[in-house]
Amino acid sequence: MKDSKVALLVIILLSIGVPGLIGVFLFSSYKISADYVWLKDIPEFNALVNSLTAIFLLMGKRYARQGEILWHKFFMSFALTLGIIFVLAYSLYHSTSPSAVFGDTNLNGILEHGEEIRIGNLRYFYLTVLLSHIGMSFVVVPLVLFAFYFAMADQIEKHRNTVKYTWPIWMFVSITGVLVYFLASPYYPQ
Repeated sequence: MKDSKVALLVIILLSIGVPGLIGVFLFSSYKISADYVWLKDIPEFNALVNSLTAIFLLMGKRYARQGEILWHKFFMSFALTLGIIFVLAYSLYHSTSPSAVFGDTNLNGILEHGEEIRIGNLRYFYLTVLLSHIGMSFVVVPLVLFAFYFAMADQIEKHRNTVKYTWPIWMFVSITGVLVYFLASPYYPQ
C-alpha cells in the first residue's frame, strides 16, 4: 500500500513537473549561453527519436497481441527510454536556443506581414498539428507513467485498461512530433 502511494506521488510530480519545466524552457526569453554547434542538430535528433518511438510502440503492441510478453516489455521499455531521452534533449535545446517561428523565412524570429502572406493557410495547419501535439504530450505523460507502474506492479488488468487510451495518444504524439519537425525545419534559427 505504501509503495502505491509513493508511486502515485512520483507520477503526479513528474506529470506536473515535466510539462512545467518544458514550458519554462520553451517560453522563457532567457536562454542559457551555450555555443555548441551540435545543439542546432537536436530538433533533427528528436525527430529521429520520435520516429523510433513510433516503431517501438508498433512492435510492442504487436508482441502484446501475440502474447509474447518479454518482447512486449523490451520494445515498450525502449519506447519509454526514448521518451526520457526526448524530454532531456528537448529541454536542452529549448533552454539554449530560440524556438522556430513557422514561416519566418529570413530567420529573424518575427513573422512579418509578407512572410505571413507567403505561408498562407499552411500556418493554420502547422499550428493545429503543433497545438494538438503539445496538448496530447501533456496528457500522455501521466498515462505512460501509470501504464508502466501497473505493468511493473503486476496489475495487468489496470495496465490493459490504461493502455487502451495511452497507446493511441502516445503514437499520435510520436507521429505529430515528426510532422512538426518536418514542417518547422526550414525555420529553425541558424
